Amino acid sequence: MTAPRWIIHLPTTLTSQDVATDLAAALRDSLGHVTALDFGETTLSEEDAQHLRHRVWCDTRLDGGLRCRLRDGHSGSCGTAGES
Repeated sequence: MTAPRWIIHLPTTLTSQDVATDLAAALRDSLGHVTALDFGETTLSEEDAQHLRHRVWCDTRLDGGLRCRLRDGHSGSCGTAGES
């Protein structure tokens, strides 16, 4: 049996989903080396509607074990470069 994974809910004072997404991207860029963090599964929610979560990244698996780093709902092909 696999041990359960734990989720860290990190409230912010941000009032815009776009700005919260930018913060998530900055955290991924600065903490991406921490193997205990799975930024591909990052979601955002409003403080009073935490049951309504919005995916930040596409996270589709690519060749070579990498994941798509583009924003969820992006147009075109998946990739690891470009808009984070």
